[in-house]
Amino acid sequence: MSETRRKLTTIFCADVQDYTRLMGADEEGTLATLKRCREAMGHLIQSHGGRVVNTWGDGLIAEFPSVVEAVRAAVDTQNDLAGFNARRPSDGRMLFRIGINLGDVIVEGEDIYGDGVNIAARLQASATPGGIVISSTVYDQVRNKVAVGFEFLGPLMVKNVEEGVPSYAVRIGDGSDEPAPAERPAAARPSQPAAVLTEPRPAPLRRRLFAVLGVIAAVLIGINLLTWDGVFWARFPLLAFVVVAALAWNRDQTRFDRRIATLVIVALGIIGINLLTWSGTFWAVWPILGLAAVIGLRWSMRR
Repeated sequence: MSETRRKLTTIFCADVQDYTRLMGADEEGTLATLKRCREAMGHLIQSHGGRVVNTWGDGLIAEFPSVVEAVRAAVDTQNDLAGFNARRPSDGRMLFRIGINLGDVIVEGEDIYGDGVNIAARLQASATPGGIVISSTVYDQVRNKVAVGFEFLGPLMVKNVEEGVPSYAVRIGDGSDEPAPAERPAAARPSQPAAVLTEPRPAPLRRRLFAVLGVIAAVLIGINLLTWDGVFWARFPLLAFVVVAALAWNRDQTRFDRRIATLVIVALGIIGINLLTWSGTFWAVWPILGLAAVIGLRWSMRR
């Protein structure tokens, strides 16, 4: 018989919005997409020190020893999925809802049970598609440690829990320019800011990409110098590597609007090409002007 014990842990629950509709429209394609999304989510969970406890249907439960890493994993997951869904038709997007709770659970073998899990599942069910909802026990641990904002949602009623569970929506992605402080009832409002901007940790895949680009750049520079004939031709691949690295960083960052940041990176790349091929004419002013107009329109529509 497996040993039964209790422990305090961070429970991460996720499921797919409108999964039944997606299955009805394209069963095989939906299953393939679900598998791909789950694999990506599993890698992110593992990279943040968590483990996948169980999967069923379109759902997933994971646990983390660190509350902060659980929220970071959720933010990274939703950002990663947002980029994936941006390339899909609107009626075929696979949007996950995530709920996170810090609570006491019963452990039997590799599985976990109890009110701590039930609360995480209830929080997940209340999240918006592509969103994250956390309990107040999680919020108290992460409010000054994660580069996101929080919005107080009020108490959620959970089966077998007498009092409502105070919950917060995590504000990520393109919804705001800066994280906003969380709203609490007047009597419980904290005196310090709800969130402090910090630089997110690079994901393992990004670190490997940066390392590979750095090694290739060093090799190209070495070849250029060893075969020097008066032309520094390595400047062009180096510029390309810088642009690729910037786009990779932008894919997972949460501080700025990713689409606007992409346009800025492209604009800087065009300026770099103009400077590296300088012939006395700043021709980049025209594409830069066009990109600036697009950035301005997008920014004004978000206000």
